[in-house]
Amino acid sequence: MEEKLRLAVESVKEEAVETLVRWVRQKSVRGEAEEGAPFGRDVLAMQRLALEDMRRLGFVSGEVPGYASFCDLGEGDTREALGILGHLDVVPVGKLWEKDPFGGEIIDGKVYGRGTSDDKGPMVAALYAMEAVRRAGIPLKKKVRLILGCDEETGVESIIRYKEKEIMPRQGFSPDAEYPVINIEKGGCHVELEGTLSADGPRLIAFRTGERPNVIPGEAEAVLVREEGLEEKIRRAAAELSYPVRMSIDGDRLTVVTTGKGGHAAMGENASNAIGQMLLILRAVGVGGGIAAMADLVGMTYFGENLGIAMEDAVSGRLTCSLDIIDASGETGVVKGLMDIRYPVLMDPEQMLRVMKATCDGRLEARMVSCRKPHFVSDHSALVKGLMAAYEEFTGQHLKPLAIGGGTYAGSMDEGVAFGALFPGEEDLAHQPNEMIRLESFYANIALMASAIVKLAG
Repeated sequence: MEEKLRLAVESVKEEAVETLVRWVRQKSVRGEAEEGAPFGRDVLAMQRLALEDMRRLGFVSGEVPGYASFCDLGEGDTREALGILGHLDVVPVGKLWEKDPFGGEIIDGKVYGRGTSDDKGPMVAALYAMEAVRRAGIPLKKKVRLILGCDEETGVESIIRYKEKEIMPRQGFSPDAEYPVINIEKGGCHVELEGTLSADGPRLIAFRTGERPNVIPGEAEAVLVREEGLEEKIRRAAAELSYPVRMSIDGDRLTVVTTGKGGHAAMGENASNAIGQMLLILRAVGVGGGIAAMADLVGMTYFGENLGIAMEDAVSGRLTCSLDIIDASGETGVVKGLMDIRYPVLMDPEQMLRVMKATCDGRLEARMVSCRKPHFVSDHSALVKGLMAAYEEFTGQHLKPLAIGGGTYAGSMDEGVAFGALFPGEEDLAHQPNEMIRLESFYANIALMASAIVKLAG
């Protein structure tokens, strides 16, 4: 990195951390829509805060009210600008936090809070990377536009609305994944499974767990009708399966709680799905019907192997599959589960659904709720080559582009890729309790994105 850019990066660090803490302290979980606030008051407040900070820094800024904030560095055709896209919304907090999820506490060189790694931390880093380039006085051959959407964790409505009102750059990157460069994003589907509860065996009153289909829950709770010997059966089954369980009694109601490890649905193999744990325990003590079917066909698997859809290709890797929301009611006699599936580039999602239905064989019904196509940018594109060169020059590491299961805003550009913000070997805490970003990594993100801006637009 040339000296004047290095000095400029040093000069923005303190202010960047202050901004990150301020953004983390503004809760931005999607809420009930209101007039002027399509994703709820908290997300609107976060969007306005980001816009205020862009303007405070002196950038030419704008907004699609309620949906996105944006700002520009340099001049030129916006369509041919370098786009940097990310999001301001965050997933719900969930349980098991040891730190204040909206406190922005700095402890031992780490900033804690929901959004520090996904995606407020990386977007603050991108904003101050632009500021560092400007302070360094490096001339640009084209505009750089930073776009911050408001509903990435629940959809792409904000980017759709942005495209209706503003110009989307043709190419760019999203620092919402990992380094060096991710040029392939698998397709994504949400599939609902539905079955009936059995009248035989222990009676289930309710089993409701999960908040978002892209978040693997770390804790699950089921309520059963208490009967003689049931507690001991559950305790024995949990011990045999090596799953932690705790129980409480309220009259004739027995509440059972399993504790696993939460995580991102695209990386289920790194988590331990508490829903799957509960399904296997309930099946072991004699709960049948749709509960047993979900235990058989999904359980603690993460690659669709029991559903007959396990597949991988040389381009994008393995299919991943997790059951992240479940709603079973003894009153209605119905159990529904929502699955998050990330499928390889060469897979046909309609054929996948047909195979799932055949494998379920009437035990469960399978319905496609939504589906997102895969996204692919060639390794040989100037964008990928430029970002790979920036990464190699900054780190000294010679790596290859990656494919991931997660979906980012990169797919909303004709030629968009993910670039950062997680470095190789770092623990991915997105969507997990005690989410944090190391200050060392945060500063490195600012520097690396500044270098990328100079290489691609300077």
